[in-house]
Amino acid sequence: MDGKYAGLKKLVLHFLLLIGVFISIFPFYWLAVMSTNKTSDILRFPPKLIFGSELFTNINNVLQNVDFFKAFLNTVFVSTTSAVAILFFCSLAGFTFAKFQFPGKKLLFTSLLITMMIPSQLSFVPSYIMISKIGWVDTFQALIIPGLANAFGIFWIKQYSEEAIHDSLLDAGRLDGCNHFRLYWNIGLPILRPALAFLGIFSFISIWNDYLWPLVILNDPAKYTLQVTLSQLNGIYDTDYGMVMAGTLLATLPLIILFMFVSRQFISGIAAGAVKD
Repeated sequence: MDGKYAGLKKLVLHFLLLIGVFISIFPFYWLAVMSTNKTSDILRFPPKLIFGSELFTNINNVLQNVDFFKAFLNTVFVSTTSAVAILFFCSLAGFTFAKFQFPGKKLLFTSLLITMMIPSQLSFVPSYIMISKIGWVDTFQALIIPGLANAFGIFWIKQYSEEAIHDSLLDAGRLDGCNHFRLYWNIGLPILRPALAFLGIFSFISIWNDYLWPLVILNDPAKYTLQVTLSQLNGIYDTDYGMVMAGTLLATLPLIILFMFVSRQFISGIAAGAVKD
């Protein structure tokens, strides 16, 4: 009897997981379908749920209306540079908060956590004024440097470091003559790889999809990122939704491909990099 209920429970669980997978995947499928159809097919009722034959036409319209490849290169540069910088500074700060004692540590970390509760939109005006005063408006520095470190990344690395990095490893490193930075670089970073993989993916995707700050800070169309460039596909009186969806698909595919490759390393890193008592 118990075995029967266990089998039924397992069946229900798998069914719910399949529903969850379908709900998660359907928006991407719907995006792909819309990018292959005309606007009239997209807006009709009931909606067309099968692929059409307009994909290359829609992509060609995207390339004719905006400088997609220039925006793509700009976004790759900004996202990659920012993500690498975030990994370095957040891991360094998080490791320090987790494993070293210094005056004002609790107050400083509490202040850091408080900043997580403040909506990022509230900082746009003071951030823009500061960027303007130092002459960085319409530059890539304004997109990269203000986000070199963030409260979430520092908090994430601190929490992971406390659990994964044993104090005995740091004590052994000190006996070998390691200073604070070498403890971080030679001992901390190899153990933090799974946490860094998650933070890197999360940061890269967030910066890739950022729209509001690049829209505010950039004026030159040659420096626009993908999200700002794609917003130009929306017409004032009429919008070709097939073209818009094709542009969105082109901007989304690199993220899907990146996640497919990096997520495998992330999972294997969790299995190989965990520290056990």
